[in-house]
Amino acid sequence: MEGQTPGSGGLSEKPATASPGLSSLGAVFILLKSALGAGLLNFPWAFHRAGGVAPAFLIELVSLVFLISGLVILGYAASVSGQATYQGVVGGLCGPAIGRLCEACFIVNLLMISVAFLRVIGDQLEKLCDFLLPGAPTAPQPWYADQHFTLTLLSVLVILPLSAPKEIGFQKFTSILGTLAACYLALVIVVQYYLGPQGLVREPRPALSPSSWTSAFSVFPTICFGFQCHEAAVSVYCSMHRQSLSHWALVSVLALLACCLVYSLTGLYGFLTFRAEVSADILMSYPGDDGVIIVARVLFAVSIVTVYPIVLFLGRSVMQDFWRRSCCQARGPRALADPSGLGVRLLLTILWVAVTLAMALFLPDLSEIIGIIGGISSFFIFIFPGLCLLCAIGAEPVGPRVRFPVGVDSGGPVQSSTDALQLQQPWAWVPPAGWYLCAPFPKRGFPKARARLGSLLGCCLEVWGVVSVLVGTFIFGQSTVAAVLELV
Repeated sequence: MEGQTPGSGGLSEKPATASPGLSSLGAVFILLKSALGAGLLNFPWAFHRAGGVAPAFLIELVSLVFLISGLVILGYAASVSGQATYQGVVGGLCGPAIGRLCEACFIVNLLMISVAFLRVIGDQLEKLCDFLLPGAPTAPQPWYADQHFTLTLLSVLVILPLSAPKEIGFQKFTSILGTLAACYLALVIVVQYYLGPQGLVREPRPALSPSSWTSAFSVFPTICFGFQCHEAAVSVYCSMHRQSLSHWALVSVLALLACCLVYSLTGLYGFLTFRAEVSADILMSYPGDDGVIIVARVLFAVSIVTVYPIVLFLGRSVMQDFWRRSCCQARGPRALADPSGLGVRLLLTILWVAVTLAMALFLPDLSEIIGIIGGISSFFIFIFPGLCLLCAIGAEPVGPRVRFPVGVDSGGPVQSSTDALQLQQPWAWVPPAGWYLCAPFPKRGFPKARARLGSLLGCCLEVWGVVSVLVGTFIFGQSTVAAVLELV
């Protein structure tokens, strides 16, 4: 609610949103659409890195528990804090310092996602040029078919104009293209396994095993990048018509299970098709003249071209907020204090495209980029939700609750709704007469059981919050060190 402090809202209250009316099915599809994307191309390679099908599935299932719990925690934190954005929830519950850290991670994460998008586009352009300009395998590639030229030309002529407008509402209908491309790719990989790609000779190979435990754990960044939809979770929850924690948990489970099915099919059949020869980008493992694969390349390239401006818009909005705060503190000219002006907006847009393009051309391997993104994503999936859970428990006591109508108490009649509210926490809102309240056990009934159960539940949640933070810290450290060693 407006003007709400972090500790002033319970689960019965809803964050401030503009006329929430998103259906449950719509929320599932939005989360699914946010998760399915370029990470799908890297999953067969992740199965290879994990050491085979069984270790990869085990790691994926363990990760799924933390992924779902992170979404549920973010919904709970949004209810407690009364904020409608991820950064707002983290800043409202954990303090301004952690909020600024969240904004910095948000920008870096979106920046690296943009780099991964351009890297995928460049790979598909290279294969398409090979198909459109056939020649001898040993013949040098024409300069106009070189990836450095084609990707730069596409960025300047297509991506930059799409990213420059102040609003990108005209692209709201194109975001579904990424989901269609992902589902089409998963179907193609399954079918190609049984039909066999052209020119592929299958040889019996012994079962793989991870070379070391660090090799198996290196799969976590790929999973974090693939299932990354937590940044949009708070906005989706606040837009839902039914904002209850149990309902949000069901939405989160359905969305991630559907996403897990698509990723698992792609990773399983892509790995079984190519085994140790699988590329970090699964589409690069297929021949360039296969018509079905060409359609998949075009769909993925077009979908990413339309999604890139949306990612840039989100990152630019965070930088504009920082620009606005900095100019207000420095009390500079009014023209400079308006980050939404044409000059500042174009400057930030050109800078974003130029930096991401240079990094995409400098980092030729998609796995290195995804390793960095996965490490940063651990903040949004593990660390920040764990911190929010710990801070939310401190802001709102956790205890067992019972339901009873206003005017009725388990120990006797209550004269009015005001008397009934005395049995609740101080933050409870006053409902109309006849409404059912969700309140802690009355002090006259079961005081010891109420205290013990509440203490046990609170301790369990605190332990889970600490475990989530520690796991996220480990994934971030391990993936960052691995990415730096690969670059060196």
